[in-house]
Amino acid sequence: MRPHAGIRVTTLVLAGLAMTVVAWLVLRWVAAGAAVPEPGWVGAAAMLFLAAGLVVAGRQVRTVRDGIPNPAVTPLRAARTLVLGQAGALTGAVLVGWYVANVLVLLPDADVESQRGRIWPFAAHAVVAVLLSAAGMLVQRWCRLRPRDDDEDADRP
Repeated sequence: MRPHAGIRVTTLVLAGLAMTVVAWLVLRWVAAGAAVPEPGWVGAAAMLFLAAGLVVAGRQVRTVRDGIPNPAVTPLRAARTLVLGQAGALTGAVLVGWYVANVLVLLPDADVESQRGRIWPFAAHAVVAVLLSAAGMLVQRWCRLRPRDDDEDADRP
Protein backbone atom coordinates (compact mmCIF):
# COMPACT_ATOMS: atom_id res chain seq x y z
CA MET A 1 0.00 0.00 0.00
CA ARG A 2 1.38 3.39 -1.00
CA PRO A 3 1.24 6.08 1.69
CA HIS A 4 -0.70 9.28 1.06
CA ALA A 5 1.53 11.95 -0.49
CA GLY A 6 -0.17 14.82 1.34
CA ILE A 7 -1.09 18.25 0.04
CA ARG A 8 0.68 19.11 -3.21
CA VAL A 9 1.80 22.53 -4.37
CA THR A 10 -0.44 22.22 -7.42
CA THR A 11 -3.43 21.82 -5.10
CA LEU A 12 -2.47 25.03 -3.32
CA VAL A 13 -2.04 26.90 -6.60
CA LEU A 14 -5.40 25.69 -7.88
CA ALA A 15 -7.13 26.62 -4.61
CA GLY A 16 -5.55 30.08 -4.69
CA LEU A 17 -6.48 30.64 -8.34
CA ALA A 18 -10.05 29.45 -7.79
CA MET A 19 -10.44 31.78 -4.83
CA THR A 20 -8.96 34.67 -6.82
CA VAL A 21 -11.46 34.19 -9.65
CA VAL A 22 -14.48 33.71 -7.39
CA ALA A 23 -13.57 36.59 -5.08
CA TRP A 24 -12.81 38.91 -7.99
CA LEU A 25 -16.19 38.17 -9.55
CA VAL A 26 -18.03 38.64 -6.27
CA LEU A 27 -16.16 41.84 -5.43
CA ARG A 28 -16.83 43.29 -8.89
CA TRP A 29 -20.51 42.33 -8.74
CA VAL A 30 -21.27 43.12 -5.09
CA ALA A 31 -18.91 46.04 -4.56
CA ALA A 32 -19.78 47.65 -7.93
CA GLY A 33 -18.22 50.98 -7.10
CA ALA A 34 -18.39 50.65 -3.32
CA ALA A 35 -15.16 50.87 -1.40
CA VAL A 36 -13.46 47.57 -0.63
CA PRO A 37 -12.81 47.44 3.13
CA GLU A 38 -9.14 47.49 4.05
CA PRO A 39 -7.68 44.54 5.92
CA GLY A 40 -6.68 45.11 9.51
CA TRP A 41 -3.12 44.50 10.59
CA VAL A 42 -4.47 42.16 13.24
CA GLY A 43 -5.17 39.67 10.44
CA ALA A 44 -1.56 39.73 9.29
CA ALA A 45 -0.34 39.37 12.86
CA ALA A 46 -2.69 36.42 13.41
CA MET A 47 -1.43 34.68 10.26
CA LEU A 48 2.19 35.20 11.37
CA PHE A 49 1.34 33.85 14.83
CA LEU A 50 -0.30 30.77 13.30
CA ALA A 51 2.66 30.18 10.99
CA ALA A 52 5.09 30.45 13.90
CA GLY A 53 3.02 28.06 16.01
CA LEU A 54 2.91 25.56 13.17
CA VAL A 55 6.67 25.71 12.73
CA VAL A 56 7.29 25.22 16.46
CA ALA A 57 4.93 22.23 16.64
CA GLY A 58 6.35 20.77 13.44
CA ARG A 59 9.90 21.14 14.68
CA GLN A 60 9.06 19.15 17.80
CA VAL A 61 7.62 16.36 15.67
CA ARG A 62 10.66 16.45 13.37
CA THR A 63 13.07 16.02 16.29
CA VAL A 64 11.13 12.96 17.48
CA ARG A 65 11.02 11.59 13.93
CA ASP A 66 14.80 12.03 13.75
CA GLY A 67 15.30 9.92 16.89
CA ILE A 68 15.45 12.40 19.77
CA PRO A 69 12.85 11.28 22.32
CA ASN A 70 10.29 13.75 23.64
CA PRO A 71 7.53 12.28 25.82
CA ALA A 72 5.27 15.27 25.06
CA VAL A 73 5.07 14.31 21.37
CA THR A 74 2.74 11.34 21.05
CA PRO A 75 1.70 9.74 17.77
CA LEU A 76 -1.70 11.44 18.11
CA ARG A 77 -0.06 14.82 18.59
CA ALA A 78 2.16 14.22 15.57
CA ALA A 79 -0.89 13.34 13.45
CA ARG A 80 -2.69 16.46 14.66
CA THR A 81 0.35 18.56 13.83
CA LEU A 82 0.38 17.11 10.33
CA VAL A 83 -3.30 17.90 9.84
CA LEU A 84 -2.83 21.43 11.18
CA GLY A 85 0.08 21.93 8.80
CA GLN A 86 -2.04 20.83 5.86
CA ALA A 87 -4.92 23.04 6.99
CA GLY A 88 -2.54 25.97 7.35
CA ALA A 89 -1.20 25.41 3.85
CA LEU A 90 -4.68 25.32 2.31
CA THR A 91 -5.89 28.28 4.37
CA GLY A 92 -2.87 30.30 3.34
CA ALA A 93 -3.45 29.49 -0.34
CA VAL A 94 -7.11 30.52 -0.18
CA LEU A 95 -6.23 33.73 1.67
CA VAL A 96 -3.64 34.55 -0.97
CA GLY A 97 -6.41 34.26 -3.55
CA TRP A 98 -8.70 36.54 -1.52
CA TYR A 99 -6.08 39.26 -1.07
CA VAL A 100 -4.91 39.06 -4.69
CA ALA A 101 -8.53 39.44 -5.84
CA ASN A 102 -8.80 42.59 -3.74
CA VAL A 103 -5.61 43.93 -5.31
CA LEU A 104 -6.99 43.17 -8.78
CA VAL A 105 -10.23 45.03 -7.99
CA LEU A 106 -8.27 48.10 -6.85
CA LEU A 107 -5.66 47.94 -9.63
CA PRO A 108 -7.62 49.84 -12.31
CA ASP A 109 -7.64 52.89 -10.00
CA ALA A 110 -3.96 52.57 -9.04
CA ASP A 111 -3.19 55.92 -10.66
CA VAL A 112 -5.13 57.63 -7.85
CA GLU A 113 -2.90 58.19 -4.83
CA SER A 114 -5.57 57.21 -2.29
CA GLN A 115 -6.31 53.93 -4.08
CA ARG A 116 -2.63 53.14 -4.49
CA GLY A 117 -2.28 53.46 -0.73
CA ARG A 118 -5.09 50.93 -0.28
CA ILE A 119 -3.39 48.34 -2.50
CA TRP A 120 -0.29 47.94 -0.32
CA PRO A 121 -2.06 46.48 2.76
CA PHE A 122 -3.72 43.84 0.58
CA ALA A 123 -0.39 43.00 -1.06
CA ALA A 124 1.29 42.74 2.35
CA HIS A 125 -1.45 40.42 3.59
CA ALA A 126 -1.01 38.26 0.48
CA VAL A 127 2.70 37.91 1.26
CA VAL A 128 1.94 36.93 4.87
CA ALA A 129 -0.62 34.39 3.62
CA VAL A 130 2.09 32.89 1.37
CA LEU A 131 4.26 32.55 4.48
CA LEU A 132 1.42 30.73 6.28
CA SER A 133 1.03 28.37 3.34
CA ALA A 134 4.78 27.76 3.19
CA ALA A 135 4.89 27.04 6.91
CA GLY A 136 2.12 24.49 6.48
CA MET A 137 3.96 22.76 3.66
CA LEU A 138 7.18 22.72 5.70
CA VAL A 139 5.39 21.15 8.67
CA GLN A 140 3.84 18.55 6.38
CA ARG A 141 7.32 17.67 5.13
CA TRP A 142 8.71 17.48 8.66
CA CYS A 143 5.89 15.16 9.75
CA ARG A 144 6.48 12.71 6.90
CA LEU A 145 7.99 9.41 8.01
CA ARG A 146 11.08 8.28 6.22
CA PRO A 147 10.90 4.86 4.57
CA ARG A 148 12.58 2.12 6.54
CA ASP A 149 15.02 -0.33 5.00
CA ASP A 150 12.79 -3.32 5.77
CA ASP A 151 9.87 -1.64 3.92
CA GLU A 152 11.86 -1.73 0.70
CA ASP A 153 12.59 -5.44 1.17
CA ALA A 154 8.88 -6.20 1.72
CA ASP A 155 7.94 -4.56 -1.60
CA ARG A 156 10.24 -6.83 -3.61
CA PRO A 157 8.77 -10.12 -4.92
